[in-house]
Amino acid sequence: MQEKINKPHLTAKRRSVLSFSSSFLHEHGLLKGEILDFGCGYGKDVLELKKMNYKILGFDNYYQPEYPIRKFDTILCNYVLDIVEYDIQKDILMSVSELLKPTGRAYFTVKRGVNQDQYLPTGFENEYTYQCNINLPFNSIYLDSIREVYEYQHYNTIIRAGAICPFCAIDQNTKLLTETDTVIAVYDNFPVSNGHILVVPKRHVSNYFDLSIAEQKDLLYVINHCKLILDHNYNPDGYNIGVNVGVPGGQSIPHVHIHLIPRYKGDMKHPKGGVRGVIPSKQNY
Repeated sequence: MQEKINKPHLTAKRRSVLSFSSSFLHEHGLLKGEILDFGCGYGKDVLELKKMNYKILGFDNYYQPEYPIRKFDTILCNYVLDIVEYDIQKDILMSVSELLKPTGRAYFTVKRGVNQDQYLPTGFENEYTYQCNINLPFNSIYLDSIREVYEYQHYNTIIRAGAICPFCAIDQNTKLLTETDTVIAVYDNFPVSNGHILVVPKRHVSNYFDLSIAEQKDLLYVINHCKLILDHNYNPDGYNIGVNVGVPGGQSIPHVHIHLIPRYKGDMKHPKGGVRGVIPSKQNY
C-alpha cells in the first residue's frame, strides 16, 4: 500500500473576499493592535484587512515562510489545526502561545462535520490532505454546523476563583514559556540551574501515573520543545529530567510537574550517577 503523505498547503483557497472567520472577528471588534494571520495560505485575508487599515502580517509554512520575530496582540489561525497531524498541531499551538503578547488573544477556527480522522485525495495524482476533528479547551465564541471559533488567552492570565494549587492558580507574574491545549511550561521559581523549567499538565492530577497516555505523550512533546529553547538560550552541556511521585519520592506539590534541568560542566564536583543522587549514598557506584 502506498504511503499517504499529507500536503496541507493544497487546502489553501484562492478567495475573492474576506473569510468568514476574519469577517466575524472584525464585526465583533476582536481584531486589535498588531495582528498575525498564522497559516495564511495565499494571504487574501491579510490583503483585505490591510485595506481596512489593520496592521497585519501573514505567515504560512509553504506560501509565506518567513517566520515572525516579534509578538502580536491578535493572532488568527483559520482552518489550520484540522488539516495537520498531532505533532504539527502541538507545534502550532506552542508557536501561537509564544508569538502572542501576554495580554493578547488568539482565535482558532476549525471545521465541524468531520466524522473521523482521514486522508483524502486532492485530485492531484498521489497527493493527499489530512482532515480531523479538533476540540479545544478554550472559550468557544461561535459554533454552527460547519465551523467553530475558539478564543485563546495565555493560561496564566485566566482567573480561577477558589484555586489553591500553585499550578492551577498560576498567575501572570509567572513567565509562561510555552503552552499547548493540555500542557504549560514555566521557569522554576527556585531553579537548580540557569534555565530550569517545569512542564505541567493543565489538568489537576497528583500522580504522574494517573495521567492518560495522551497527557503523558503531550508532556514529553513539550519537554522536547523546551529542550530546543534551552539549547538556543543557554547552551547547556547536559540535562536531568525528573518527576517526583508521592511524598516518599520527594513530591511537595500535589500536581504533576516534570523538571527539565540544564546541566553545565563544573556545576557539581562529581556529577556521576545523576538522578541516582536522590538517595545520596547510591549516587556513586
